[in-house]
Amino acid sequence: MIEVAPGVHCFPDTCNVYVVCSGNEATLIDFGSGAVLDRLPELGVRATDVLVTHHHRDQVQGLARAAEAGIRIWVPPVEVELIAGVDEHWQSRQLDNDYDLRQDRFSLLEQVQVSGTVAEYRSRRYGGVEVHALPTPGHTPGSVTYLVERDGRRLAFTGDLLYGDGRVWSLAATQWTYGGMEGPAATHVSCGVLGSRDPDLLLPSHGAPIGEPSRALAQLRERLQELVDLRREQPWDLDDWLARPFDPVTPHLLRNRTCLAHSYALLSDSGAALLIDFGYDLSTGTSAATERAARRPLLASLDALHRDYGIDKVEVVVPTHYHDDHVAGINLLREVEGTEVWAPENVAPVLEEPHRYDLPCLWFDPVAVDRRLPLGTQIAWREYELSLHPLPGHTLYAAAISFEVDGTRVLARGDQEATEGERDIANYYYRNRFRIDDYVASADLYRRLRPEVIVSGHWYPRAVSDAYLDRLAADGQRLAELHRELLPLGDADFGAEGVGARIEPYRSDVAAGEDVRLAVTILNPFDRDAESVVRLVAPDGWLVDPPQHARTLPPRGEAGLEFLVRPAPTPVRRARVAADLTVGGVMFGQQAEALVDVT
Repeated sequence: MIEVAPGVHCFPDTCNVYVVCSGNEATLIDFGSGAVLDRLPELGVRATDVLVTHHHRDQVQGLARAAEAGIRIWVPPVEVELIAGVDEHWQSRQLDNDYDLRQDRFSLLEQVQVSGTVAEYRSRRYGGVEVHALPTPGHTPGSVTYLVERDGRRLAFTGDLLYGDGRVWSLAATQWTYGGMEGPAATHVSCGVLGSRDPDLLLPSHGAPIGEPSRALAQLRERLQELVDLRREQPWDLDDWLARPFDPVTPHLLRNRTCLAHSYALLSDSGAALLIDFGYDLSTGTSAATERAARRPLLASLDALHRDYGIDKVEVVVPTHYHDDHVAGINLLREVEGTEVWAPENVAPVLEEPHRYDLPCLWFDPVAVDRRLPLGTQIAWREYELSLHPLPGHTLYAAAISFEVDGTRVLARGDQEATEGERDIANYYYRNRFRIDDYVASADLYRRLRPEVIVSGHWYPRAVSDAYLDRLAADGQRLAELHRELLPLGDADFGAEGVGARIEPYRSDVAAGEDVRLAVTILNPFDRDAESVVRLVAPDGWLVDPPQHARTLPPRGEAGLEFLVRPAPTPVRRARVAADLTVGGVMFGQQAEALVDVT
C-alpha cells in the first residue's frame, strides 16, 4: 500500500487499485485481481463500494470477489453490458469479417452483477465518499474519471485516459474503427474537459501519480493532435472544436458542430435555451458497432453554452424524429439539466415505447415525453412561436419545425434531405416506412412555408431560393414516378415498403404463464373489396386466440386485428411469432414477425 494523498492509498495490482478511506470504511476505485481485499486490514478499513473506470479485464478481473463479499459495485453507464451482461456479449459478438477494432473482448470472462451505474456529470456519495463522475472517453468509449475532494485538493482517478506526462498506457485501445482516429481524438478532447475541472493530482490506472496535471494533459493533447493530423487529409483543430462547439446561424440560433447529428440551440433573452435534437454530443466519430457500449451520449458542449452565451438552463429539447443520433443524449439532459422533452405527437409514441416498433435506429431506452406537440398548430416557448408539421420521408415518424428568429424564417427538417455537393437529395430508407409520395408532400410544405434558411441534422444550413424549391419539387415528383414505374402496384400495392402486415409490439417481455396481446395491422393491396385472412403462427405449445382472423377490406384498405397469445412456460429468448396473410385468395405468406422473451 502506497499513500498517494491523505487517506488515499494505491495498491499496485493488475492495475492501480485506489483505496479512498472514510473512517473505518473505504471506497475502491477499480479492483484488479481482487487481492486488495487481503491488504485492507493493514489500513483498518473494510470496503463498501467499488467504482469502475472502464470494463477492461486488468481493471475488473477479480470483481467476483467483491460481489461475493457483498461490496457494492458501480460501473460506467455505457459499459454495464460489458460487465453485468458480458455473457450475452460473448455469445453475440461478431467475429467473422470483423471491422470493429474496439478492445471489447478484453472483458470479464464471466459476468458479475452490479449495484448500479454511476451518475455521470453529477456528484454522489458512494460509501462514505463524495465522488463526481466525469465522462472521459478515449481508452474506451465508455471510460469515466472520478473526481474526489480531499483536504482542499481535487484528485482525479483517470483510469487509462493517460499514463504519465504526454503518454497513454495503450494506443491500440484507442483505435475503435478500421482506419479511424476516433479514440485518439476523444482522448485529446477528454483531457481538455478534465483540465477545465482544475485537478490538483492525477491518479492513473497504470503509472505513477501525476503532480502537474496541466503540463501532463497539455503535452498529451499536443502529441495526440499531431498523431490525428497525420491520418487526416485536413488538420483538425481539436482545441478550437472543444472551446467553440457552437456556430451561430443567427445571433439567437446556434448550430452545435460537435454533435452527431447537429443539434440547434434557440436562445431566449431570459437566459433559457431550447434545443432541437440532441444526439451524440462532442462526437469524435462512432465505432463500427452499434451496441450501447459503442454509442455514448455526452454533455460536454453545454459548458460553452453556459459560459459563452449566458444560458442558465437548457429548458426544453424538441426532437425532429426518433433516430438515436437525434435523441441519444436526451435522457442525460433531463437527468443533469432538468430539461423537459417536448415531442411532436407523431414522434412521441416511438420515443416512449421504442420496443413496440420494428424500426431501425431506435435508441436503447424509452424517452419520457413531458409535452406532446400537436402538428399544424403554433406552440409558444418564451418569446418564440414554433409550428410543427408532419414530415414523412426520411422516416414516417418525423416533423419539421418552423419558427422565426432574429427576423429570419427558419425550418428545421431533421434528415429529410442529404446534401451531396451543391445538391440536396431525398434521404429515404424503406424500413423507416418511406411512402411513394412523401417527397412530393415535403416539397409542397417547403414552398408553402417559404423559409429563408433550412437547417438539418448532418449538413450546413441551406439558404433557400425559388430555384432550390423548384428542384426539390421536380426530384420528389420523379422519385414517385420511378417507384410507380418499377413496382407492380397495379397487381398488388403494398406501397414502397412492400409490406402487407405488421405486428405490435414488435418486442415483448412476459413472465411464464402470462399472456401477451399482439395487434396485427393488415393491408388489402388490391383495387377491389377482398377478404383478408390472418393466421398467427407461434412456437409449438403456445396458444393463440383466435387462431385466425378474417375481415373484408375495401380497396387499399387497412384493418387492425388483435390476438391473445399464451406462451409455453419454458423460458426462451426472442421466440418468433409470425402473421401469415392471405388476401382475396392470394397467399402472401408470413409477412411480419414479432419477438417474445419469456422469463
